[in-house]
Amino acid sequence: QVQLVESGGGLVQAGGSLRLSCAASGDIFSMFTMGWYRQAPGKQRELVAVISTSGDTDGLDSVKGRFTISRDNAKNTVYLQMNSLKPEDTAVYYCNAVRVRVPTGLSYWGQGTQVTVSS
Repeated sequence: QVQLVESGGGLVQAGGSLRLSCAASGDIFSMFTMGWYRQAPGKQRELVAVISTSGDTDGLDSVKGRFTISRDNAKNTVYLQMNSLKPEDTAVYYCNAVRVRVPTGLSYWGQGTQVTVSS
């Protein structure tokens, strides 16, 4: 069983920055692809950014150039650096871990952290 604990959310003005952290425990962190998702009120949860075990990244077009996902396997932590925040980035942000080494497919979620961007 993997536990994911997010932190770093909060209230920020448009144009500001936040860094989200997700600390993992309970399994070998380097065997997981890590992702950040978000869910705004009344909307479906969407993938914001993902980082593979080898460090390859991908993300939502609307956040490319503003958000950066990274991981520190020594600290069992994945980060989401968010710059130039916009009101439309307001959402609850969730950390996700998917095991990509045998046994594959196990997926875990954090409890979420609120990000609010004021205009």
